[in-house]
Amino acid sequence: TSAYSSPAKSLGDPGITPLSPSHIVKDSDADDAVEQLFLVVVAIDFGTTSSGYAYSFTKEPECIHVMRRWEGGDPGVSNQKTPTTILLTPERKFHSFGYAARDFYHDLDPTESKHWLYFEKFKMKLHTTGNLSMETDLTAANGKKVKALEIFAYALQFFKEQALKELSDQGGSDFENTEVRWVITVPAIWKQPAKQFMRQAAYKAGMASPENPEQLIIALEPEAASIYCRKLRLHQMIDLSSRAPVNGYSPSDTIGTGFTQAKEHVRRNRQSRTFLVENVIGEIWSELEEGSDRYIVVDSGGGTVDMTVHQIRLPEGHLKELYKATGGPYGSLGVDYEFEKLLCKIFGEDFIEQFKIKRPAAWVDLMIAFESRKRAAAPDRTNPLNITLPFSFIDYYKKFRGHSVEHALRKSNVDFVKWSSQGMLRMSPDAMNALFKPTIDQIVQHLSDVFDKPEVTNVKFLFLVGGFAESPLLQQAVQSAFGSRCRVIIPQDVGLTILKGAVLFGLDPAVIKVRRSPLTYGVGVLNRFVEGKHPPEKLLIKDGTRWCTDVFDKFISADQSVALGETVTRSYTPAKPSQLVIVINIYSSEQDNVSFITESGVKKCGTLRLDLTGTDASVPNRREIKTLMQFGDTEIKAMAVDVATSKSVKVGIDFLNY
Repeated sequence: TSAYSSPAKSLGDPGITPLSPSHIVKDSDADDAVEQLFLVVVAIDFGTTSSGYAYSFTKEPECIHVMRRWEGGDPGVSNQKTPTTILLTPERKFHSFGYAARDFYHDLDPTESKHWLYFEKFKMKLHTTGNLSMETDLTAANGKKVKALEIFAYALQFFKEQALKELSDQGGSDFENTEVRWVITVPAIWKQPAKQFMRQAAYKAGMASPENPEQLIIALEPEAASIYCRKLRLHQMIDLSSRAPVNGYSPSDTIGTGFTQAKEHVRRNRQSRTFLVENVIGEIWSELEEGSDRYIVVDSGGGTVDMTVHQIRLPEGHLKELYKATGGPYGSLGVDYEFEKLLCKIFGEDFIEQFKIKRPAAWVDLMIAFESRKRAAAPDRTNPLNITLPFSFIDYYKKFRGHSVEHALRKSNVDFVKWSSQGMLRMSPDAMNALFKPTIDQIVQHLSDVFDKPEVTNVKFLFLVGGFAESPLLQQAVQSAFGSRCRVIIPQDVGLTILKGAVLFGLDPAVIKVRRSPLTYGVGVLNRFVEGKHPPEKLLIKDGTRWCTDVFDKFISADQSVALGETVTRSYTPAKPSQLVIVINIYSSEQDNVSFITESGVKKCGTLRLDLTGTDASVPNRREIKTLMQFGDTEIKAMAVDVATSKSVKVGIDFLNY
């Protein structure tokens, strides 16, 4: 038997049974009245490796301001974002975030630092944890555990305070949280529990509340990127496919140079953190034919890569999702992981594990040094990349092994890595490229699979966005694999694409009109038992009526397209007319064809409890209970109404507490 025994048997009440053929209602005008007026939209791109925010005032939506420059910063890494790192004191109180957290942690004496709790790259935990709940833990660099919800709430609270402070400084008067609409971006491939977890963390951080959920929008990263790409003008992007050979060089040689020019352009604009977004659909779209042409947005970040296939609907330029978001954990972290494997191969896994625990700050330093060299990797590079080893690495290795780092390198037979007399690891470009290969291969493979889907014909453009899209190696791999099928395009300020798109989404959340449901949803009901059709073990006899229990009554299927705000309605009646407390359980599954709620993979994700005690007894003998589910937003709402008394109950679908 499954974890969910039959509602009928367990609750002692016979549950509900379908009443009428179902119908779908387009409920477009119901929600317009609640539209609140916010003065400003602030979007937070909470990334695996780096994070940032941007904002726009609702009265001048064409100006997007990217957050103030941060103190700190790394050589070889110019960006407007800050590392997603957080430091708690030994008493588990919030201390600092970003560069400040990293630098402070680094400056602590090793005897002290082991008591402090330092977290980095923790966002991936929400993707990898199968049974995510409010109780899920994260592990700090020193091995201690803290509730994930607390860490995420601390991080969001930090951004909330920074943004409100910047807005107040700019306006000369205090800015209230109530005047802000917040947008937080999450990967599209996250399962529903992870998306809900982000919302709960934001409530804990005081950005919005269960009573006022509209103040916070959870946006999907590639969707946000897609909204921004739609507005690009030709001078704001680099088209990898149209580089004509220059002085005898082939286009692949110019990938690097085009990027340098773009970077120059960005640098000149660094002083102003304001980006103008024209209220048009960029010229590039004039080449798209409505209804037939599609484009893919590949959002490649630190932790995950996700991709969405969109179509634009003219004249207003609304977006329609054509294929459910797909992707996986193929972010640039995979390259760091390969580097770590390489170090284990040279110095021994036992040493690396010990070093990480005993000298966590020096390990962080080493990874920072690697990060800047990682960004220097390019297909046509010929000179080696040098990575400085922290002194404590060299020192600790000698104590640990009794011989030098230099000796280990000579002995390891790792070809392309040498020791240089200045105390550096010298990696040949081939060695560096090899670290990228597994991750890039996975991205290309995944994209090929998506291109082979029947829904994905006529792709005109492929937009490469996200921090990892800055890598010339990834650009070249995507261009050589898909350049013949579509135009590969990179927005200029590629690392900020999602942030800017998220602001635009917050200003006009209705821009995405059609989504694909990631799951199949339904409710558990009783049906009249039909011999030969229903399995005998599902037979339940109550008051002389033969019922089939545990039936999954489907509201919507996985990958079905749903318009924004679309409501699906079903009518039920209590199987026992005198029943006054009606419990409707909502279930979800990744499978399309589900017959019973006891099948594997079916999860309970909501309960509607309608209590009709104390209502007038002269109710018709067949009470009609209408159940509505509203889809299309990144969150899903459900409601049950007793038609005779119009008593109703509402619930948000909950994936964390069941």
